[in-house]
Amino acid sequence: MEKKRIVSGMRPTGPLHLGHYFGVLKNWINFQEEYECYFFVADWHALTSEYSEPQKIRNFIYELVKDWFSVGLNPEKCIIFLQSQVKQHAELHLLLSMLTPLGWLERNPTYKEVKQELIAKDLNTYGFLGYPVLMASDILVYRPQLVPVGEDQLPHLELTREIARRFNYLYGETFPEPQAKLTEAARLPGLDGRKMSKSYGNSIYLNEDIKSIEKKIRAMLTDTNRKRKNDPGNPNICNLFPYHKLMTPAEVQEEIITNCTQAKWGCVDCKKILLNNLIKFLEPIHDKRKIIDKDSQLVDSILEKGNKLARESAEETMKIVRSKINFI
Repeated sequence: MEKKRIVSGMRPTGPLHLGHYFGVLKNWINFQEEYECYFFVADWHALTSEYSEPQKIRNFIYELVKDWFSVGLNPEKCIIFLQSQVKQHAELHLLLSMLTPLGWLERNPTYKEVKQELIAKDLNTYGFLGYPVLMASDILVYRPQLVPVGEDQLPHLELTREIARRFNYLYGETFPEPQAKLTEAARLPGLDGRKMSKSYGNSIYLNEDIKSIEKKIRAMLTDTNRKRKNDPGNPNICNLFPYHKLMTPAEVQEEIITNCTQAKWGCVDCKKILLNNLIKFLEPIHDKRKIIDKDSQLVDSILEKGNKLARESAEETMKIVRSKINFI
């Protein structure tokens, strides 16, 4: 039975943190066992916010791919490639931009949200307004059946479906409308209680030095209502407990809840348990990363192979598209 195809990407804008792992990468690792997966480094998308310092992106590309390998993505089980090395993405983006109504982009639900999050950057550009069209091209050029998204990303995928629908209406049936592969995106708060984000400086990174992590955990925000050790705590509102849910065994979680709510343990005790479990989680990732770092050609060789396979698949689609619009 032919495997269904999945397409997803990630922007190389800095080192990956725990939120990326539990929100995205953990699902990708499972998908590669069941689906035909195309996972790409979205370096053109990175330019929407990093256009003034493009030299940073190159290094981020290598770091991103190394993080992917370290956590378990296997280039023998999925196609890993670089967006900018598959020029068909740009060609399809140009063609789709000609038929995408401006109003569709202006109502993009995350347009204002991202501008507020990255307030230090000037995002009043065509590239930023039009990035959903490039995103649609990234997906449609591979004609996948499924796209992994969380519920908050459904509007983005629906826009892709609308663009596909409009192309099909104008030029004839070309693109299947990709369906959402809803994923469980475990949300980890940042160290300060806000969304974990590189721009907020509140993240724990996958390749971060353990001593640095220890310092961060010691200073981490917990239950703000708990002023003293003998005050009963509430794990449901504590910034620490979502981490325990993901990395601490269930029986230990129960012990934490009991001792926290009865004020038998203080936040320091809870942080010690978390730190031990966090180190256990990160150690195999760090060990694999050390092996990867020793092979200076590994990332280039994997991307070269993935780029070739992605180009072949994308060109099949573009031949059909060019024929449909009489540009062949």
